[in-house]
Amino acid sequence: MSDSLARSSSQPVLPPDGRQSLVAAGVQRGVRRLFAQLGHVTIPEFSLANGRRADIMALAPDGALTIIEIKSSVADFRADRKWPDYEDFCDRFYFAVPETVPFDILPEDRGLIVADSFGAAILRDARRHALAGARRKAVTLRFAQAAALALHTLADPDVIYDGRL
Repeated sequence: MSDSLARSSSQPVLPPDGRQSLVAAGVQRGVRRLFAQLGHVTIPEFSLANGRRADIMALAPDGALTIIEIKSSVADFRADRKWPDYEDFCDRFYFAVPETVPFDILPEDRGLIVADSFGAAILRDARRHALAGARRKAVTLRFAQAAALALHTLADPDVIYDGRL
C-alpha cells in the first residue's frame, strides 16, 4: 500500500453535528474552509463561559479569536437575539449567511460572510476590539480543551464523559 493511500484512508472523519439545518451545515463547512485558507483553526458549536454556544470559533496564528454566527434564513436571524452575548469572547464577530438571505437585514457594523458548502467570501470585514489579556487566556484555554476533547473523541468514540456516551 502506498504512503498516500495509507494516509488518506486513516484520516478521521467527524460525524455530522445534527443540530443545524442542511443550509446552516453547508454555511458552516464553507466558513471553516475559508478560515482554514486564512491560516485559522476552527471549532464548531463552541461553548462559551456565559453558557452560550457560538456557531464557529476561529483562532488565528497571532492568537486573535473570531466568532462566526450562522444565520440560515431571515426567520433564523429575527428569532435569535443572543448574538450580542458572544462579542465579549472574541476580537472579531461575523455573521455568515447563504446568498439567499438578504444582507440588508444584518447589522451594518458587524462583519459579513456569504457562504455555501464549497467555500465562503468576506463581504464586510469585522471591526477588531481586542480582548483583555485574562479573557483571551481563558477563551484560548477553553479552545485548546475543546480541540483536545474532539481529538480524543475521534480516537476513542466510546469514551464516557460525565456519565454520557
